[in-house]
Amino acid sequence: MSARGTEIVRVARGWLGTPYRHQAAARGAGCDCLGLIRGVWRECYGAEPETAPAYSMDWSEPQGEERMWAAARRHLIPCETGPWLPGEVLLFRMRSGSVAKHVGILSELGPVPRFIHSYSGHGVVESALSAPWRRKVVARFEFPVEVK
Repeated sequence: MSARGTEIVRVARGWLGTPYRHQAAARGAGCDCLGLIRGVWRECYGAEPETAPAYSMDWSEPQGEERMWAAARRHLIPCETGPWLPGEVLLFRMRSGSVAKHVGILSELGPVPRFIHSYSGHGVVESALSAPWRRKVVARFEFPVEVK
């Protein structure tokens, strides 16, 4: 694991137990899956790269717009090839034909890979990246080494 990946996972684990709150991004108080990524970004880099617009739970699904994917491409580095590494941001499509609207951070590899995410009804948890979860991953990104 790279030094950056180690730091990202360490910071993300500090959010474990944070309750789920739609559109929130406050460690210990509440966050959704995007709020977890935003909070980890703030702890590692300072200010967020852009203000997240208000968004509904359906994440622009009726319009078919890949807003979360577009934002990830603006601020993170795509991992199109190569091995999966802890610290990477995983983008999930929860249902076939829907927009990608869930994100988490890969935290462990090995026989039982794991990822950290905020999930409605559960809050921030570290879950097994089981085959059903892994099949939902549509893109991987890494945090930049430094922010301009």
